Amino acid sequence: MHARADNPELLKSKELGLHVYSFPEYIFNQSETKKRVVVCGSHGKTSITSMIMHCLKQSSFDFDYLVGAQLKGFETMVQLSDAPVIIIEGDEYFASPLDQRPKFLHYKPHITVLSGIAWDHFNVFPTWESYLDQFRQLLLSMNKESVLIYNADDKNILQLIEEVNPNFKTIPYSVPQYHVSGNHTTIEVDNNTFNLNVFGKHNMENMAGAAQVCELLNIGKTTFYKNMQNFEGAARRLEVLYQTDSKIVFRDFAHSPSKVKATIDAVKEQYPEKKLIACLELHTYSSLNKNFLPNYANTMLAANERIVYFNPHTLDIKKLPSLSKSDMQGFFNDTDLMVINNSESLLQSLKNAITDNTCLLLMSSGNFNNLNFEQLI
Repeated sequence: MHARADNPELLKSKELGLHVYSFPEYIFNQSETKKRVVVCGSHGKTSITSMIMHCLKQSSFDFDYLVGAQLKGFETMVQLSDAPVIIIEGDEYFASPLDQRPKFLHYKPHITVLSGIAWDHFNVFPTWESYLDQFRQLLLSMNKESVLIYNADDKNILQLIEEVNPNFKTIPYSVPQYHVSGNHTTIEVDNNTFNLNVFGKHNMENMAGAAQVCELLNIGKTTFYKNMQNFEGAARRLEVLYQTDSKIVFRDFAHSPSKVKATIDAVKEQYPEKKLIACLELHTYSSLNKNFLPNYANTMLAANERIVYFNPHTLDIKKLPSLSKSDMQGFFNDTDLMVINNSESLLQSLKNAITDNTCLLLMSSGNFNNLNFEQLI
């Protein structure tokens, strides 16, 4: 139930005395008898969930799932059947307007993956501590039969684990050894080399977490990484829109500071010889709020050219104060940052920027004000 509190159907249901389930409550009720694997964290949730799903399908494993993006080989983003296991992408946002507990608390996972903690959803978690507390609640809700698979390179996770002092099993993971050569990424695991389609340090990290889950489901690491060789990623996760020998255009869902930096770094590492143009759309409440914007400082500096686009009308809708070019350059700590707030100007600037030997990276959880990507090429 993703309705507003004043939704007429919701009000009528309450008037009739009907039991109203939130979305995560319903998923739990449908999976109560299953082994529940829940992937949590501020970033990488969809990618890790997708990697697990892909590996399990390649291994003919019977499972259900809930994932936040379209994935090749799966017709839907949710499946509920008689399978004994369910893989759930679980986020920290409110379960519903009537239930302000984080969604992942409802799932009561047997196996939890925690990929990282970086402040997000400023509109409902106005302080870092209020955001961190959602993950504190998650760890405190776990019992001694639970298993936590966590990113050992994330200092916020490490501090939280030390604070909670868990009585359940914990399994760390970190970035495995990998190599980038000739715009191709290979990974080294147990003296075996595997060629991958996905790339970037953050994806190698995500893959390590997914491998730990699959190992608990009795799929060994060699089989896991063999299955990963034909994994192409979830929709809008470094998705290739256009590619020739000299030009490539990516679209990515990155919008929060940690995701933006990780995605830019990944493309720069994979294509070091190409000019990287990074274009970020800001359209969420958090990303347009002057109290949160300083978190974007230095996140785009690895790109050769940086563009930030936002629609001033979005500020009006969200009742936020106006933002100037100098404001944005200050928040991003980048005096060379190009700031555009007109969609026609954005299209023309991007078309002019795509020259030979160029990578264009478009990052947004929105749609760049319905930008027609085909007009870019």
